[in-house]
Amino acid sequence: MAPVLFFVLAATCVGSVLGMILSRDRTHGALFLVLAFAALGGIFGLLDAPFVAAVQVLVYAGAIMVLFLFVIMTIDPVEGRRPERMRGLGVPAILLSVVLLGEILLALGGIAVAVVVVPGFDGTTATAGLGTLLLGEYLYAFELASILIVAALTGAVALAGRKDGR
Repeated sequence: MAPVLFFVLAATCVGSVLGMILSRDRTHGALFLVLAFAALGGIFGLLDAPFVAAVQVLVYAGAIMVLFLFVIMTIDPVEGRRPERMRGLGVPAILLSVVLLGEILLALGGIAVAVVVVPGFDGTTATAGLGTLLLGEYLYAFELASILIVAALTGAVALAGRKDGR
């Protein structure tokens, strides 16, 4: 049964990616991408990688697609024009892109092969060890990161949802 399920999930993934590429509507393209992420999560589940499958579905099909849909909502559907509140941001966006590219190049220039050692993690069961660390020693940092993500999402929805042109 597993090979049949693999081929169904693989065909779904490839078909949804083709649908995303060939779709003229941005929203339909994003929904095809969600289907591709979900099918890929199912393939990871078949490979006995439940943590990677859950992360694939939660992070990519959930969080990343929220960001994609936010971008789709901020673009004017008529001829791809930006709304009035987005005009004039081209130069700052280019400057920030150049700064980010410079930071990436500086970081890549100084990277050496490094082994990250996390204290308290024995490496025997990755999912259990990671869960113990995130919900134990690093609980406050984990919760602060989730609060920041919720705040950013709330701000994105508030910015995209205004109808009065501000």
